Amino acid sequence: MKDAADSHPQLDKLPRHVAIIMDGNNRWAKARKLPGVAGHKAGVESVRAVIEVALRQGIEALTLFAFSSENWKRPQEEVNSLMELFTWVLKREVKRLNKYEVRLKVIGDRSAFSSDLQKLMARAEAKTADNQRMTLIIAANYGGRWDLLQATQKLAAQAAAGALDPASLTEEQLAAELSLKDYPDPDLCIRTSGEQRISNFLLWQLAYAELVFAREHWPDFRQDAFFATLQDYAQRQRRFGGRAATPSTKE
Repeated sequence: MKDAADSHPQLDKLPRHVAIIMDGNNRWAKARKLPGVAGHKAGVESVRAVIEVALRQGIEALTLFAFSSENWKRPQEEVNSLMELFTWVLKREVKRLNKYEVRLKVIGDRSAFSSDLQKLMARAEAKTADNQRMTLIIAANYGGRWDLLQATQKLAAQAAAGALDPASLTEEQLAAELSLKDYPDPDLCIRTSGEQRISNFLLWQLAYAELVFAREHWPDFRQDAFFATLQDYAQRQRRFGGRAATPSTKE
């Protein structure tokens, strides 16, 4: 991991958790008259690039939207290619993650994946479980509505068993059943390729996230682009529904 990131200064104000909607792989490939899978393969290099910058800056968690619950609607050939690429990445990247002390976590409904792919996910998580430098979270067959539904189902079961009073349910109890329960909510969400929507991604967790819609297609979103986005974040003032702080004056 060495290139332009070496020249990036350390930022004082950083998000603890960054979420990215990796959009534009197919458009990138189409512009080059390449098959769609070529864009997805090129996108792997962008994943490595943002991990590199995140590690250098000291970001705690990075969540990447790799495959949504709606992506199954894509042509079967593309879905098959994505599954093959996912398998290849899981087999190949674990050593790299361990080298840089990155823990891997996969969120989403795994039941739709093949048993072999599910085993690879579990194995990769187990092999990186002790790493503490950063957590890389891959959202695969994930949807924000699914996340809220599965959390609600768990709470409903607790209520039906008499272990929970629905009238006293709190936001904290609901959040504790969501997929990112062990991590802080994302401070920053980036979507590449110019589209300006969150597409059913982390609906609960992005409530107060800063949003950035980058023009670059995902395969072109490398170290400098990610660092520029972090610089943008550093200039923003987060108010969480309150008012901006004003400097006090001495009488």
